[in-house]
Amino acid sequence: MSGAPLFLGSEIYRGSSYGPWHPLRVPRVSTVMDLSRALGWLGPDQYRTSPRAKPAALALFHDPGYIAALQAAEAAQAVSAEVRARHGLGTGSNPVFAEMFRRPATGAGGALLAGELLAGGGAVYHPAGGTHHGLRDRASGFCYLNDPVLAMLSLRRNGARRIAYVDIDAHHGDGVETAFSGDPDTLLISVHEERRWPFTGGLEDDAGGNAFNLPVPRGLNDTEMALVLERLILPRVSDFAPHAIVLQCGADAVAEDPLSRLALSNNAHWEVVAALRPLSPRYLVLGGGGYNPWSVGRLWTGVWATLNGLDIPARLPEPAEAVLRGLSWEGHSRGRTPPGHWFTTLRDAPRAGPVRPELRARLDVLDRRSPP
Repeated sequence: MSGAPLFLGSEIYRGSSYGPWHPLRVPRVSTVMDLSRALGWLGPDQYRTSPRAKPAALALFHDPGYIAALQAAEAAQAVSAEVRARHGLGTGSNPVFAEMFRRPATGAGGALLAGELLAGGGAVYHPAGGTHHGLRDRASGFCYLNDPVLAMLSLRRNGARRIAYVDIDAHHGDGVETAFSGDPDTLLISVHEERRWPFTGGLEDDAGGNAFNLPVPRGLNDTEMALVLERLILPRVSDFAPHAIVLQCGADAVAEDPLSRLALSNNAHWEVVAALRPLSPRYLVLGGGGYNPWSVGRLWTGVWATLNGLDIPARLPEPAEAVLRGLSWEGHSRGRTPPGHWFTTLRDAPRAGPVRPELRARLDVLDRRSPP
């Protein structure tokens, strides 16, 4: 593949929910699809429907017994105490819900397809991807399957031996790190909030030599993220000379997200998306966290614009505004009185600020680390 970027989506995300009180009760991927189409940015030539991965394909990484348990839980809409303890299914974080196998298997199918589509180079956007906490035989952190791992294995099968994985979600990408720990052909970079679940990814944790973890302080601003991009992400990825880059672009590091205490604007994410594009012939951008329906939809739609080199309008046209006005955020106070710019714009006001000494000191530590 080459030429214009491709967008992987599916209608399964429209109306599918982890339950009325779960953070993933909100629409996300369907909003990005609808907004992109309302803006005239997503025609049929660039859209591909994500297939649902079959159990045999999922076994490229996941344990067959776990896959069977996940399928059985969906069919029965219940799990035993033994399955809950063994596989982490049916918990508050990873509940039983109607599409609990089909939905993540669709995300995994898109990840596997992306590796094939990128065999000849190019860019693929898979906003339903990014479930970076999933383990080989256990659900974890809202993630039933680990589609970034499957994407990277698919890329490798399709000719990309050296892969750089960059994760800017507010939470550490522990499942991906576990899967590729010590692999000299994989570079792992994770920028995540300090003292935030899953409480892994410490500054000194190099995962066998190929991981660079940067826990950042609360209130991380755009100026600080630009420094992280300049000092850590770009030089390490450039020096690694990857055959493919996978960016996990979780939207939970912005100020409006309820599950983190970082303070980025969506401009910071778009700058990372743009800056990484020239560093490899194959580029896969995934979604990830993000639990405010407006901030996720606006940020991830801007990612698609960035990949296509499109200008983001200062004021959205009526059809796009109607998409945002049609969203709701039940059970959260900010959903009752959302600010007007959540309806009328994609771009946040920049959130510049001082660069704190502790961030500089942590970057100094990583500067001294040898390359993998």
